[in-house]
Amino acid sequence: MIQVNPAGETRMKGAHARGCLGRLWIGTLIAVLLTACGGGGGGGGPDNQAPIADAGLSRTAIAGDFVLLDGSGSRDPDGTIVRWRWQQSSGPTVLLDSPNSVQTGFTAPAVNQTTELRFTLTVEDDRGATGSSSVGITVEQAPATFSISGTVKASSSQAADGDTNDPARPAFPNDTAATAQVIPNPITLGGYVNEPGTGAPGRSQLSGDTEDFFRVDLLAGQTVTMLVADFREADADLYLYDSTGTTILDASTAMGEIESLTIAEDGSYLVNASIFFGATNYLLAIGAGSEVSTDSADIVPWEVVLKYREAEESSKPPADRTAAIVRRMAMEQRAGGRGRARLMSLRSSGLNAQERHGRLGAATGKGALMKDPGLRSRWETLLAVKSLRRDPAVEYAEPNYRLRASLVPDDESFPLQWHYPLIDLPAAWDTTSGSSDVVVAVVDTGILAGHPDLAGQLVPGYDFVRDPASAGDGDGIDPDPEDPGNPLEPTASTYHGTHVGGTVAAAGNNGRGVAGVAWSSRIMPLRALGGGGSGTSYDVNQAIRYAAGLANDSGTVPDKPATIINLSLGGGGFSQADQSLLQQVRAAGVLVVAAAGNEASTLPAYPASYEGVISVSAVDLQQRITRYSNTGAFVDVAAPGGDNGVDLNGDGYADGVLSTGGSGTGAGSSFAYTFISGTSMATPHVSGVLALMKSVNPALAPDDIDALLAQGALTDDLGATGRDDQYGHGLINAQRAVFAAIEAAGGSPADDPRLVASASTLSFAIASSGLDLELSNGGRGELTLLSLETSAPWLQVTPQDVDAAGLGLYRVLVNRDGLAAGVYSATISARSSVNDLVVRALLSVGNEADTADVGLVYILLYDVTLDEPVGQVIASPESGDYRFRFDGVPAGQYQLIAGSDADNDLFICDAGEACGAWLTIDQPILVELDRDLSDLDFPIEYLISIPSVSESAAGTRTATPGRSVPRSSRQFAIPVSSRDD
Repeated sequence: MIQVNPAGETRMKGAHARGCLGRLWIGTLIAVLLTACGGGGGGGGPDNQAPIADAGLSRTAIAGDFVLLDGSGSRDPDGTIVRWRWQQSSGPTVLLDSPNSVQTGFTAPAVNQTTELRFTLTVEDDRGATGSSSVGITVEQAPATFSISGTVKASSSQAADGDTNDPARPAFPNDTAATAQVIPNPITLGGYVNEPGTGAPGRSQLSGDTEDFFRVDLLAGQTVTMLVADFREADADLYLYDSTGTTILDASTAMGEIESLTIAEDGSYLVNASIFFGATNYLLAIGAGSEVSTDSADIVPWEVVLKYREAEESSKPPADRTAAIVRRMAMEQRAGGRGRARLMSLRSSGLNAQERHGRLGAATGKGALMKDPGLRSRWETLLAVKSLRRDPAVEYAEPNYRLRASLVPDDESFPLQWHYPLIDLPAAWDTTSGSSDVVVAVVDTGILAGHPDLAGQLVPGYDFVRDPASAGDGDGIDPDPEDPGNPLEPTASTYHGTHVGGTVAAAGNNGRGVAGVAWSSRIMPLRALGGGGSGTSYDVNQAIRYAAGLANDSGTVPDKPATIINLSLGGGGFSQADQSLLQQVRAAGVLVVAAAGNEASTLPAYPASYEGVISVSAVDLQQRITRYSNTGAFVDVAAPGGDNGVDLNGDGYADGVLSTGGSGTGAGSSFAYTFISGTSMATPHVSGVLALMKSVNPALAPDDIDALLAQGALTDDLGATGRDDQYGHGLINAQRAVFAAIEAAGGSPADDPRLVASASTLSFAIASSGLDLELSNGGRGELTLLSLETSAPWLQVTPQDVDAAGLGLYRVLVNRDGLAAGVYSATISARSSVNDLVVRALLSVGNEADTADVGLVYILLYDVTLDEPVGQVIASPESGDYRFRFDGVPAGQYQLIAGSDADNDLFICDAGEACGAWLTIDQPILVELDRDLSDLDFPIEYLISIPSVSESAAGTRTATPGRSVPRSSRQFAIPVSSRDD
């Protein structure tokens, strides 16, 4: 960033002053030695010495500059100078200002060529003696100047908080439900909130602006997302109230950059941006449902996982500081110990005012507005975590997440397909079926140890389910990892761990049942998920520590650590405790494989997204990514996950993954083989293939596996060539992987025709009536569009440039005639010979002039040569237009940059503020000024990025937040001058 420079500010605001005086010091000084023209004069007397006149140095001026002639250097050796007289002796005549004063001045005349003007100064002393001196002023032609004008345009889908910290913008307070600011839908809005006494000087620094309320009509399935700009120094939360403002219906209280809520049903609501601590800009985005990760992961209410800093634990006496934290937060320790994470419980009732404020801070009063006990317990737990994170004695604090097996419900929304030949496994068995020296730890719901296809396949494990109520076996942690099923809901007993373990290493070539991928290797069953396939992050971490031979709550370690750890589970948010542990496990040479998750999301899921973990997505029988499988930048490899909703191979059974399992629960249970589908089922395929690789090459380290995977040596390439966000490096190929343990091998992509659209949602803001939609074949192979329909009469689709298969460009038009103000939703349904898709259309009906407003905008003329702004226009919107004009600008190269300054820190284009540049902010184009330029129009917008989420969900302070202006050879934001001009 370029700091605000008062001198630069003067240059920017004082153009007229510079025109009068500034040129006096610009240009090359021509030093001319002048001598006094002596001579006595009337009444001087024989003893009087004549005064010595000094008209100053000759110099150069620019036409139009004000030139000052200064005779103050004149002197009289034996008296006093009493009169001065300036006269022009040559050159174009100019008018001298105060010619009978010690100083005079004139405006340099316009000239066609360089011209010298000479002036004579005559001085007279108190005895009538005189002296004279002359000076030359060389006048050069003035450079040509031009004007630049145009309009900065805001979109009608943008708005601004009514009471930011910028004092130059009139404030319209929206601090209460009664004064809520009415906004349209969809909308992107820039705002600012701060605690009293925080943030830059401005309208709200001293008094604070802790709450912003917005009234908006919302549709079911829409999301309200808030991006916290200064999340490293501040924390803001998002609340959803009913239309009366008396009940909080939902809350997002994450610790980082993103807060997000999904609307359950159509209605009118109040959306509330609330500061938890500090001061920050924010962006509020309201629109169609979108994937944004926040604190929506399931947690154990009233439980916190924390670790004290080592210095606090080693202090004398060590308990003083930590005991004070325990008292202040009204909590007690349940598990863990010195030097590692501790499981703490929060007292849920009977808190005094001091304890409640210690947990909730300024948000204490919101608790009374939460009628849902579950919402309130979750909210108070998360705010307690945030309060603990601010304590310098705490290294980290986080919720105790509930983790669940990544099982896909038996539902048509999650179709799956699977088969062993899909990954060339039978061919790999020609080389190896594994080794008993290779052990795969399955951290899951436990195991049915008596299953006939698991006999002889197990090494000793452990049960780490701490809560007896969840464990279902009558106790807490113990050495028996047997899965008792779900005694409360017998029909929900999936024996998930048994199914996963069987895919890894169920006995093969034994004439019955099924075979595991690496059926000669061994399984270490570790129970960390209890009833219903759920558990906590703390318990899972204890199982991981045990598998890797690290200290854990069992007080013991296995005789031999696991070679591979399989984590067919997920559901928690980012955890520093998890990440640190997994890095420690990897450093010990243990491979970790995890399920990508089953939310059909492109967002990171944990533990799959941690560094050093191999993340697995799921494919169906046709080698296509399943509709339930998570995808994204964190995916490393794909494997069969299955589909329990179809029978595409015609064998009479649903195309799920078949493996060892059970039915019933407790004494009524029986061993079985079951079809289950999900990324949980894909993950043990990869773990089993890695076991085959380690069987033929035990020296392979995690870095070696990563390198082979990146080279494509372990997979068949699917999707886009090379790594992509659906399949990672491709579909795991067992034979290639086994051969790659010895030598490299290659692969090729498969045909995958599918109908895709250029957008999943088209949003018609108030000023928009038509948008383009492109339908295309997103894969290879034959595909034909069969039909295209809309669900509402106000929505029409017209072909523009399509081929014989119906693929190409379509124009989507909306008609607002007869529609009342509000927001509407409809769909465009496309059916093809391969697949169907639905594009959602959102329509806003209202007054454009009321919404196209991003606040006060500062438009800067940036001199590229000087590398600083040389002009500034402060503009208010006129129906979304911010007009500007710069006059008297010398020829040269300039950039035009505009932005708001909601936090009043004298920088525009900060995160959370609007920004624009001619022609685009991505690549600002130079203005070559050699003539008057007009209609230099460009947009201004809120730039939304979305930072790295691990940094967001955990509120870590290591990531650089996304800024609204891209980096170039110099850093923006741009400084603005003070507002008093």
